[in-house]
Amino acid sequence: MTIALFAILFVFLFSGAPVYIAMSFASVLSLYFFTSIPMEVVAQRMFSGIDKFSLMAVPFFILAANVMKGGGISKRILNLASKLVGHLKGGLAIAVVISCMFFGAVSGSSPATVVAIGGLMLPELLKAGYGEKFSLGLITSSPAVAVIIPPSIGMIVYGTVTGVSVGDLFIGGIGPGIVWGLVVILYCYFIAKKNNVPTQERASLKEVLIALKDAAWALGVPFIIIGGIYGGIFTPTESAVVASVYAIFVALFIYKQLDFKGLINESVDAAVGTAQVMILLASASIFSWILTRQQIPQALAEGLITITNSKITILLMMNIILLIAGMFIDPASSTTILAPLFLPLAINYGIDPIHLGIIMVVNGAIGMFTPPFGLNMFVATGISKEPISKIISGIIPFVILALLIMAIVTYVPQVTMFLVGAMK
Repeated sequence: MTIALFAILFVFLFSGAPVYIAMSFASVLSLYFFTSIPMEVVAQRMFSGIDKFSLMAVPFFILAANVMKGGGISKRILNLASKLVGHLKGGLAIAVVISCMFFGAVSGSSPATVVAIGGLMLPELLKAGYGEKFSLGLITSSPAVAVIIPPSIGMIVYGTVTGVSVGDLFIGGIGPGIVWGLVVILYCYFIAKKNNVPTQERASLKEVLIALKDAAWALGVPFIIIGGIYGGIFTPTESAVVASVYAIFVALFIYKQLDFKGLINESVDAAVGTAQVMILLASASIFSWILTRQQIPQALAEGLITITNSKITILLMMNIILLIAGMFIDPASSTTILAPLFLPLAINYGIDPIHLGIIMVVNGAIGMFTPPFGLNMFVATGISKEPISKIISGIIPFVILALLIMAIVTYVPQVTMFLVGAMK
């Protein structure tokens, strides 16, 4: 039954079927042909998989991201970042990275960040003399930090699948997100210095303060989310609702770049995005139930223990599997499939479930811009009008940087766990 389950799954995946179809059909066919369990169980398990309070956060975070994306936030964040660091060596490229971090803390969406930041900054980078390859690689890879910086849909999915605290995952993602930003910023500085890219004129204190005032409302969302959760004011789920209301208020009445018709359109898009996540989680719940029933996680753990007793090697093997999965499927899909398999193994080796969750999220972020199916690449192709081959050649240095970041996050758990421990 186990062989059939995975064989059917991979046949569907490689035939191009959606992940939720692959998981649900593999589960249904395996149950039908190899057990006497009534098919009603499928519907029951799928419903119970999404009947969880924490998942109510998903539609509201997606709505908040959509509203802020359409409400003029990206332009204001970019302007502030440019005023702050534009005069430094590599300042324009550094401003792109910082803007992706801030916009990611608002949107939580990597493709949305490519559109919002990359669409505005690609022409500016080219004009400043950064070169086509570097510029394309930067605007394709840097937005992946949005998957790591909280709020993150990937963290909510992992928390739902494993039962780990979403609030702790949010806090755990701050350190790795900052490390990601710093490593890429250092690379931007190195490239600018190597190619002698000219710097911008230093902004005056008055210009910085004006830009800060203009962007202040936009920058309030992440502080509301994290501050509210750890101030005991609301839960992670409730914070999503607060963030949505705040985003709607700012977009409609402060920035006034979104009208009620636009709000309706963004709400419809959020509903569609929510449906995509929920159907995936529902199909993953029945798939995970079969894995547990067949004791596959335990068998995997025992099998790997016979191969090696080294925690370092186990983490390496997990990362390799996650990287390969990320090349073909989106982060939410790889998390729903692999988290139930990896969690018992991680606990057996003394790896904190929060640390494991962040490792999976970072791998998912890398998968957003790695060939052959990294979604950011296709979005970047759309906004740049350049062929996918040129995008791929530009991202290679950033993939190497991302692997370095992944190694730091994996083998220096304090990067993830320091703030989590400090908040308890």
